[in-house]
Amino acid sequence: MLYRKISQVIEEHLLSENSKILLVDGARQVGKTYIIRYVGKKLFKNFIEINMIEDSISDRLYENVKSVEDFYLQVSMTDGNKMGQKEETLIFIDEIQAYPHFLTLLKFLAQDNRFTYIASGLLGVILSQTTSIPMGSIKRIHMYPLDFEEFLYANGMNQFVIESMQNKFKNLESLDESVHQKIMDLFKKYLLVGGLPDAVNSYIENKNIQEVRQIQNEIHEYYATDASKYGQENKLKIRCIYDMIPSNMENKKKRMIIKDIENKKGKTSNDYVDEFEYLISSGIALAVQAISNPSFPLIESMGKNLLKLYFNDVGIFTSILYGPNIRAVLDNEKSINLGSVYENVVASELIAHGSRLYYYDNRSKGEVDFLYDDYDSLSAVPTEVQSGKDYTVHSALNNLLKNESYHIQKAYVLSNERQIKVKGKIIYLPIYFIMFF
Repeated sequence: MLYRKISQVIEEHLLSENSKILLVDGARQVGKTYIIRYVGKKLFKNFIEINMIEDSISDRLYENVKSVEDFYLQVSMTDGNKMGQKEETLIFIDEIQAYPHFLTLLKFLAQDNRFTYIASGLLGVILSQTTSIPMGSIKRIHMYPLDFEEFLYANGMNQFVIESMQNKFKNLESLDESVHQKIMDLFKKYLLVGGLPDAVNSYIENKNIQEVRQIQNEIHEYYATDASKYGQENKLKIRCIYDMIPSNMENKKKRMIIKDIENKKGKTSNDYVDEFEYLISSGIALAVQAISNPSFPLIESMGKNLLKLYFNDVGIFTSILYGPNIRAVLDNEKSINLGSVYENVVASELIAHGSRLYYYDNRSKGEVDFLYDDYDSLSAVPTEVQSGKDYTVHSALNNLLKNESYHIQKAYVLSNERQIKVKGKIIYLPIYFIMFF
């Protein structure tokens, strides 16, 4: 099976004395159900799984369940023989967003404490539909597609290699040429395959890019059409915004152009709040918001009207751009600019590692790709992504660093270059070291 770092988090929570119910949030097809099922069956004698979407389109046994007693009664109808002691019984409530009232019921199940529980679903989608959010009774963790480190494990790398690389990163030491070439080769394959578990498993088993692309295309289409809580008009707008992501990312500014959504003048981002919220909260798009002042904490100068969206999976993006043609990514084709693809990887890695992302765009000073807060130094960290050979050219970043009032302690430039260099406040790193940020 694929190694997922989140499995250890899930296992530690289920074995702890924590009274909160763990809720694993994240987009569909990222592996939530599989990893919970794996850990649950490993740790508990009795594993009860209830899929609320399946129930909502079949027997609807749980549609009107409002009390703990009613819940137990319904569970006992199908799994009464598995309802043992708390320490040996795990009840897994999957796709909880199908019945938003169940989010409130989790509070009372936690208080009752008769069994061990875990839930998964699209929490961001249902928060707006729930009158009582039991934040004191649930612990929310977000799951993403495989990041690059997990992809390396899937491709045969072991813990020793990963830890050696991490030590190199911490000490700002470059990898040997042969190791660099190997990791860069795997990084470029990650650009093609991405981190959706079905696509990764298909690649590992068959090495067939056509099969990988078919899986990615199916998931991409599913993401584009799955907005079940909205009416037809909202769905069309969501689809339009989602379909605009590739073309926007290929533009110089890369941000969403509001007037292009419906080709109507006078529209503002306020006219599409629900649509943007769905794309972001469902986990299928990653948001990077503009800031006017690149100083810590960045949220203080966040601009809500300027937004860049990236795909949650880089494999979906390269599938849209290049189809089954792997040369565009693997062979360094001079006519192909991989800048937006590299940016997508950096966005997905940083967000998966817990950073909230921003970008800086000033008409006179230029644009910096990403900024995130560093809570150790209490300063913002600008990060530029370069896919070409002129990776040392970054006037906008230079302008930021010249302004002492921003109190920036360090900045990163990520590129294909093997050698790590430090020039003033700028640290030049190979792109694959983003896995350790």
